[in-house]
Amino acid sequence: MLTFDQKLDNLASLALRVGVNLQSGQRLHLIGPIEGAELVRRIVAKAYDMGAPYVQVQYVDDHVGLIRAQRSAEEHLDGYPEGYRDFVLGMAERGDAYLRVGGEDPDLMSAADPARVARMVRAQRGVMRPVSDLVQRSHMPWTIVDYAVPAWARKMFPDLSEADAVAKLWDAIFSATRADVEAPIEAWEAHIEQLGRARDALNAHAFTALRLRAPGTDLRVGLADTHTWESGGQHAEVNGAFFVANMPTEEVFTAPHAGRVSGTVRATKPLSYQGQLIDGFSLTFEDGAVVDFSAERGEAALQGLLDTDEGARRLGEVALVPHSSPISQSGLLFYNTLFDENAACHLALGRAYETTMRDGTKRPLADLEADGFNQSLTHVDFMFGSEALDIDGETADGGTMPVMRGGEWAF
Repeated sequence: MLTFDQKLDNLASLALRVGVNLQSGQRLHLIGPIEGAELVRRIVAKAYDMGAPYVQVQYVDDHVGLIRAQRSAEEHLDGYPEGYRDFVLGMAERGDAYLRVGGEDPDLMSAADPARVARMVRAQRGVMRPVSDLVQRSHMPWTIVDYAVPAWARKMFPDLSEADAVAKLWDAIFSATRADVEAPIEAWEAHIEQLGRARDALNAHAFTALRLRAPGTDLRVGLADTHTWESGGQHAEVNGAFFVANMPTEEVFTAPHAGRVSGTVRATKPLSYQGQLIDGFSLTFEDGAVVDFSAERGEAALQGLLDTDEGARRLGEVALVPHSSPISQSGLLFYNTLFDENAACHLALGRAYETTMRDGTKRPLADLEADGFNQSLTHVDFMFGSEALDIDGETADGGTMPVMRGGEWAF
């Protein structure tokens, strides 16, 4: 049985060797929470051992954002420093690997006015758009792993002491990322291969639309005309290296058609969005756009998300995850999209990924949009999957076939 130190060491190695697949001579841009310094430092040491010429480290304190949301003058909420954008953009254009260590308090921003938070988010995303464009098209390798910060652990396990809650959250993180096995890299290679088989099967069927049915959900999702299913990892434009953007990952995903979504979908898990929880919510679509919505909690935050821009009311991703995924079977609600989206099928409001369109990184954006590609400043996943979900695929000849029954693959 591995010790905690060995598991944390495995996580650092996986982030570099599987996540961003760092190459000798490639720089690394590393961002992490101030509580996560222990993991950040391990990653830095390993990166230099792997031949990185320089590791740029940036620590983040989410409480600083809360202070700004509460205290900044109204007229300053719509600004964001272009100098920082230019700094990060230079690293991205050069092809530096980008690694984010996440982990945050899901309720942090509940003490702030959702409208003020929404303005801050819109400003940041508007200024940082050139960077997010490169991320979305996999120009450089990037990945996200999480650190068990105490506030997140307390949210997940409120009946435990802080120390016990953190320990239990670490167990869940290590299990989901396969950092708790003797040969974690080999385990990831086998997992990526398995996801690839599901991806290839979906591409072979060439569905034109998916019909989603579950309690509170009856939604038809037309697929972009030149969509292609992706899974697990992609090849970076800058060097062709294969990388895994999310750790964990259990999904296969593609691009919906921005104008061909109709019906209603009800979320099956809370959405932690910019430090605010949105729960018990439903969205109704007509001609691709959200025309009505409701939420039992966080409705103002949901409104702010939808008002980001016109594309935020349309879908940029549909992802399929069997209910039997290891994260789902853990029975845990993480209040963290990186984990919860890999426990259930999900949709994303906002921008699509160029990699989910045929030759998407090589074609003009106007061509992609003509095929149904959605543009937006945002990309936010929310979960609709459960053991009660049925999905049918529609084919170009008007036929249908079962894709999922009871939340599991049906083919």
